Amino acid sequence: MLRSMTGFGKAEMTKGEITASVEIKSLNGKQLDINLRIPAMLKPYEFDIRNELQRCLIRGSLEVSINIRQNGSSRPMVINTDLAKKYYESIFLLAKELDLPQNDVLSALLKLPEVVVPSTEEMSEEEWLHVKETLKRCIEDLDKHRLDEGAVLEKDLLLRIHHIEAGQEEIQAEDPLRREKIRQRLESSLEEWIGKENIDKNRLEQELIFYIEKLDISEEQVRLRNHCRYFKEVLKDEEQASGKKLNFILQEIGREINTTGAKANDVVIQQCVVRMKDELEKAKEQIMNVL
Repeated sequence: MLRSMTGFGKAEMTKGEITASVEIKSLNGKQLDINLRIPAMLKPYEFDIRNELQRCLIRGSLEVSINIRQNGSSRPMVINTDLAKKYYESIFLLAKELDLPQNDVLSALLKLPEVVVPSTEEMSEEEWLHVKETLKRCIEDLDKHRLDEGAVLEKDLLLRIHHIEAGQEEIQAEDPLRREKIRQRLESSLEEWIGKENIDKNRLEQELIFYIEKLDISEEQVRLRNHCRYFKEVLKDEEQASGKKLNFILQEIGREINTTGAKANDVVIQQCVVRMKDELEKAKEQIMNVL
């Protein structure tokens, strides 16, 4: 089952005095790269959070934001004065630039993130389990988006492979004509150079067989057909498809297409090869987004 590396997940849960909200934005990346923003009280659990993200999301460039809100007064609160001052400086400059009144700035400051925080940075085990459950729900939401995006990618990749296979059918239809054109071209050249009456027919047949075998593309076509079939099998696998594995198969497909073009020595086949290369490049661009 194909998954995209791009997606967005969001979850918010309230339990008792605490509300946990988690947002995850995922973009494509060769490895797992996590940009994690968490409040100070979650710092002791950062390793566990990263492990959970790595276990479930595998690859991609992740922007993860976790916020904690206290809904009651059971825990003493303090004002982060340093942060409040920085907020105020920015608000003051903005108000001055826009020529806006600065009334009631204090109430606005107190509502900004991390200005009013619990006086203790410790989180109970029960609260951590609540945050962890919220994180899992957010990951599930992101995974759903990845599956939706993956379905679109799968449809496009199948279309690209179908076009490559259509090009291969054109090549197979053209190949017997290509062989005959090679034969005629060689015979015509020999007649022009040494005269028709001086041609040794037996020797000519031997040379033609040798020359045409050097330009034979049947093996490349068999391998290309097998690679395309294998690509579709991996794409439709019920297990999670691997973008890296699919990319390797595309490289093999490209190798057979290039060899066919190099050996074809035929205008019609060369045109087919150009179109197949175009479809292959489009498939490679899409594979970059596959998990």
